[in-house]
Amino acid sequence: MRIYLDHNATTPVRDEVAAAVARALRDVPGNPSSAHAEGAAARAELERARERVASLVGASAAEIVFTSGATEANNLALHGVVRAAASATPHVVTSAAEHPSVEEPLAALEATGVRVTRVAVGADGRVDPDAVARAIGPDTALVSILWANNETGVIQPMREIAAVAAARGVPLHVDATQALGKVAVRLEEVPAQLLSASAHKLNGPKGIGCLVVRGGTALAPWLRGGAQERGRRGGTPNVAGAVGFGVACALADRELAARAARMAALRDRLWTGIEAKVPRVRRNGAAQHLLPNTACIEFVGAAGDVLLEALDLEGVAVSAGAACASGSVHPSRTLLAMGRTPEQARASLRFSLGLGNDEAQVDRVLALLPDLVARVRGSAAP
Repeated sequence: MRIYLDHNATTPVRDEVAAAVARALRDVPGNPSSAHAEGAAARAELERARERVASLVGASAAEIVFTSGATEANNLALHGVVRAAASATPHVVTSAAEHPSVEEPLAALEATGVRVTRVAVGADGRVDPDAVARAIGPDTALVSILWANNETGVIQPMREIAAVAAARGVPLHVDATQALGKVAVRLEEVPAQLLSASAHKLNGPKGIGCLVVRGGTALAPWLRGGAQERGRRGGTPNVAGAVGFGVACALADRELAARAARMAALRDRLWTGIEAKVPRVRRNGAAQHLLPNTACIEFVGAAGDVLLEALDLEGVAVSAGAACASGSVHPSRTLLAMGRTPEQARASLRFSLGLGNDEAQVDRVLALLPDLVARVRGSAAP
């Protein structure tokens, strides 16, 4: 039996979600844009899903723009605000530890002349709101900050950052993909103008997400080809995916406190066990400002990719603190931004818990790790 500890990458779909998606695929054949009865039925399903997503984040249903996921939502937010900006030389403030679905669109915008300021993060992975304030200038069109880091689980001081942006009249975009369903994400507490999310991070289906666009936010469409989503995203909506997203949000809304407490207890059991059983380990990120399900741990002197493979062979799925591309292993941008060396970044693994994990699974991982880490360290010795 395998042990899945990579829930920050994607999560298993809840049975209730799968049943709702299957029902929508089977029983709702119409296009929501059509005027006939089948179209009206599909439209009703879509709007019910929109209400459920909106309820989880404290938005109105009219502010939910369904997308294919958070990557599309981030692209829509960044390109949409910049293209709608009044300034001829728009400026964006972000952090040095953003997800690639923010960093890569910003790099593309930079190539067109947009100025981007990347605010440093501290050794704990957190952004200083005062540094964000200092980075904002007269041409700043947007501040874009990741609510919770996908690799380390570090949660940013979003209330303070939102206050800084609001005081200077600059819209705030928040990528809340990792936070939603794990911690409270409420727009009345963090008044961002734009918020991105993906269903598959909270036990919903893949291929559906949203961008929350608060009223009055100027946003040029990214996908054109129809008046769907109130003219903000062309194309026939993924009705079945949206239905599943809505159910996943309703479940998260109802279960959030119990879910977070359960995951935090398992995460702490894992970390204290590793700390006790494996020498020379350290946690990446501010321990008091972490997602309840995430532990990013450096196994000093071990090759993270080799340790990941060793765990996989033993039936345990985790994630490396490095991304593989074109056959080479690159150290994590996030960990480098926190001051880690490339070697330290490559020695880090992310454990992220969720639906289906229990104490027995954590204890099994703790039983495996000491020997596996020793072997991996030994194989690297000269």
